[in-house]
Amino acid sequence: MIKKLLVLLLVIATILVLALGFGLQQLGLRQIELPRPYFTVEAGSSARGLCQQWLAQGQLNNYDCQLLRLYLKWRPGLAQVKQGTYQTPQTATLLSLLRLFASGEVAQFSLTFIEGETIQQALQRLQQAEYLQQDISDASQILALLTWPDDWGARPQHPEGLLFADTYFYTAASRASELVRRAQQALLRQLELAWQQRQGELPLQNPYQLLIMASLIEKESGLLAEKPLVSSVFVNRLNRNMRLQTDPTVIYGLKDYGGRITYADLRNPHPYNTYRHHGLPPGPISLVGASALQAAAQPDVSDYYYFVSRGDGSHVFSQTLEQHNMAVRKFILGKEDE
Repeated sequence: MIKKLLVLLLVIATILVLALGFGLQQLGLRQIELPRPYFTVEAGSSARGLCQQWLAQGQLNNYDCQLLRLYLKWRPGLAQVKQGTYQTPQTATLLSLLRLFASGEVAQFSLTFIEGETIQQALQRLQQAEYLQQDISDASQILALLTWPDDWGARPQHPEGLLFADTYFYTAASRASELVRRAQQALLRQLELAWQQRQGELPLQNPYQLLIMASLIEKESGLLAEKPLVSSVFVNRLNRNMRLQTDPTVIYGLKDYGGRITYADLRNPHPYNTYRHHGLPPGPISLVGASALQAAAQPDVSDYYYFVSRGDGSHVFSQTLEQHNMAVRKFILGKEDE
């Protein structure tokens, strides 16, 4: 009798083990449908709590959560889910999600500040960045965060150009002010490097003037090979006390720019208008990248004083006003000189 009872218990145990094994196998295949590509594990969450959440949504059943409870005793590491926002596929298995949440490998987001854009455009990008805590609402706050080196002279009075154009990565719930500080520190490092590597006898008095020059170069040419040549034109004109006469400075200071510079615009006395005022404008007119800073610090050596756009992104450089006027007639007015 005892022998038969032992056999029966062994059979029952075997059936239970097989059933449990089959259940755990099915648990590993149980799929969760996620409505968005990112899932946030809140502070204080647990694997069992997530199972209950998906149970309430009808994606799991009570048996699944009971099996998970047993599974977590065998794999306790999966129970230690970590707070954060994770990138997830639209359809994933329950266990693969718990492995991801236990790994702590949260999603990385990126924000790119673009060369040649203004601080207001950069601010718009910042405010539109996903999963970023917005604690910057005005460009003046960007200026307030700046730590300006004491030996660089007067602190800038305008936030323009004080973010380095680059891509910055962050995790969910990061603060916008953190990215601003990182972009400012990147700018200061790059600007200091360019200043230390600058050519001798440049008509620039301090790093801020180098930044201003770089912003003019950035706005005038997007071609890497041309930037040192554009820089040489500005240096030559400054050395000859010629006005820089660069159109982007005119545009920058206009309150209402209609898309085409008029004679009235060229005569506008605003302080950034380099057709009216000698020397550099009072501040940068855009964000800059490393290539513009390098070009400002190390211009080509040339005898060019003029350049005009070909209309394809490149420029024609001229030594004399006569040559320049011929290039303007050809590429701007569409007239060939006879």
